[in-house]
Amino acid sequence: MSTLTKFVNAVRFMGLRSTIRTVRYALLRDAVERREPPPREDFQPPQPPGKTGEIRPQGEGRFTIPFGAYTLEIVFLAPEMVRLTWRPGLLPLPYAIAQNAWAPVQVAMSTENTGNADAGGWSLRSTALELRIGHDGAIRLHTPQGALLRREEPPRFAGGRIRHTARLRPEERIYGLGESPAPLVRNAPGRRYRLWNLDPGGSYGPDSPEIYLNLPLYAGMHAQGSYLVFYENAFEGEVIFGAETAEVTFEGGALRYYLIAGEPRRLLAHYTELTGRPPLPPRWALGYHQSRWGYANETDIREVAAGFAKHDIPLSAIHLDIDYMDGYRVFTVHPQRFPDLPALTEEMREQGIRLVTILDPGVKDDPQYTVARSGLAEGVFCRQPDGRPHRALVWPGWCYFPDFTAPKTRAWWGSFYPRLLDQGISGFWHDMNEPAAFAAWGEPTLPRSLHHDFEGRGGTHREAHNLYALLMNRAGFEAQRLYRPERRPWQLTRSGWAGVQRYAWHWTGDVESSWPALRRTVAILLNLSLSGIFYSGSDIGGFSGHPSPELYLRWFQMAAFTPFFRLHSATGLPLREPWRFDRRTREAVREVIRLRYRLLPYWYTLAWQAAEEGLPLLRPLFWDWPENPDLWEVEDAFLVGDSLLVAPILEKGGRARSLLLPPGGWYDFWEDTVYPLPGPEEIAAPLERIPLFVRAGSLLPMRAADGSLELHLYAPLPGDETPHAFRLYTDAGDGYGPSRVDTFTLQRRGDRLHVTREGSGEYPEEEVVFRVHGEGRLQV
Repeated sequence: MSTLTKFVNAVRFMGLRSTIRTVRYALLRDAVERREPPPREDFQPPQPPGKTGEIRPQGEGRFTIPFGAYTLEIVFLAPEMVRLTWRPGLLPLPYAIAQNAWAPVQVAMSTENTGNADAGGWSLRSTALELRIGHDGAIRLHTPQGALLRREEPPRFAGGRIRHTARLRPEERIYGLGESPAPLVRNAPGRRYRLWNLDPGGSYGPDSPEIYLNLPLYAGMHAQGSYLVFYENAFEGEVIFGAETAEVTFEGGALRYYLIAGEPRRLLAHYTELTGRPPLPPRWALGYHQSRWGYANETDIREVAAGFAKHDIPLSAIHLDIDYMDGYRVFTVHPQRFPDLPALTEEMREQGIRLVTILDPGVKDDPQYTVARSGLAEGVFCRQPDGRPHRALVWPGWCYFPDFTAPKTRAWWGSFYPRLLDQGISGFWHDMNEPAAFAAWGEPTLPRSLHHDFEGRGGTHREAHNLYALLMNRAGFEAQRLYRPERRPWQLTRSGWAGVQRYAWHWTGDVESSWPALRRTVAILLNLSLSGIFYSGSDIGGFSGHPSPELYLRWFQMAAFTPFFRLHSATGLPLREPWRFDRRTREAVREVIRLRYRLLPYWYTLAWQAAEEGLPLLRPLFWDWPENPDLWEVEDAFLVGDSLLVAPILEKGGRARSLLLPPGGWYDFWEDTVYPLPGPEEIAAPLERIPLFVRAGSLLPMRAADGSLELHLYAPLPGDETPHAFRLYTDAGDGYGPSRVDTFTLQRRGDRLHVTREGSGEYPEEEVVFRVHGEGRLQV
């Protein structure tokens, strides 16, 4: 985006006076940086670790190998997962790590002898992987059968910087790296990914530079198998792909990373075991959310709720953007616009609607503002090298920013949540937490030289920047657990880092309103899932611009099958509630929202599986067929759990599309047509319908119009007499009371379907009505 465009957007959203202040902040930020310049770069070519010594066992599954001035530490955390750390280097504080107690792993050690003293090394073998370490520090990851999964060159170090290169196979495909708006397959030669969270300013489109949530992990898939690598390093970094290389650099810290071997579902199960699994959300969060920057007062909220009721469209939540605050001061409510917020929240709750409020980290510099006075007195704000609290420019004007790396800051910040919880607010929407600031030039964030506490260890914003949103979300999550222990916390965040899935859902930020952006959103959401961010969604219709009725509807249809289902748009645009569009569009949107609610028993069970097993709700088509390279690059269709395949229409005027169906047999959800064979199919897609398929052998729970629970049995194909099982999870929908798991097993025997049910748990059993899909002669 050009400087002129940024200036015009700034004037539009902030006014001329505030835009001029962005010049002042840019000057201040640059001046602060000059007071403590970054460490001097060592421009000598990076050097490998050095001459090796001998391997030294340090206990079961633990080893060290000296390499001159460096030491490689190897720890097997599980048979499929190993942690490698090159010392010296500033080790990370374990903000990303949820699991520290691992059972000992039996590892067989042997010496590799190639006949060349410089080319030998060691082999460390568990039951699930083999790690081969060369005398030069090169590392190879193998399956127990000897297939090569990953080959690494020796790392290189220079002046605190780290360079780590892996050799890729010609057919290898790379996924992950968080939210970058690039294609599903990440490793196009020459593609670069910056590991530095930033607000792009205005809206973004396909192939924009780095955006809000970048993660230092990727998964590789090729003919020999698949693996995942996670770098536990929050310093600024970059990933650069060559024709057959993946080069990762970091500007500081230690080279600590984790290697996981296995099929895709095992990779994410182990990664989320390490960094934490998303907790089970309150059930209402899986419904439809309505939002707009511009719902300015209680009247607006009541009108929106009344509109959904009038048009018989289900609604679970309304989000309040910054308009509800008093002068954009965080943790305040405008006394004229929202004179009785408790009464409003109670009124909405009686209609089944929760209110969610936005929170930004910036605290307005105002001597009359209790939050600012308290923060200054407690010393909880980020500080400049000279010790003064730093101020940056955001919506309220000049603001202080809490230092969330300090435990007392997290507790202090969390102490203000009751101000909104006590008024009936059900969830929190954390925005601007890259952290973002308004600057006329340069990066729209805080200076790298700011000082942070880091649990008393000390550090700078060079390390804290990418961690900022993670720790803000931790503070909010812990506050909700403390002050509302009977309820499940719910938070939404724009930014984050590894482990943020323990605390918050995510949305993809200020995406532009265009067909290319809709298409790219599918790839973004899939890569977020493959990065451990299981709950994400997009601003339906795009944040900026005004979508055509067709784009609006097609975006709605896609979004109805994403974990987070919300419409949101910028201020100053035409209203976007479904009834603002023509009748045909409105009715089609209503039907797809209703379908989302009919499928809530399925979504809720998937949420339970994510919490218990680390399985993403949204999955790429290759998920269960990683050996099929035809599916590796499919980025215009996806799976929801094990049972549903979604093939959205992503092009203007599309009334049909081609689809590469995976093996196993699939039923058209709308017509019950059976597609028994894998391969390409041409699928009709009238405007009112999204192509949707159910896997043969599925047991799909749905709510009927009368509220009863139906279990739709999609018959296995003739000849398939293997049992197909589905576990249905139920509870009260919030809190931590009793629950129930019912395991249904479906088996075909000729023309008969046999269904069994086994339940466990103290939550009451619900009666189930069976609906059969398949040949007309089938009997249950």
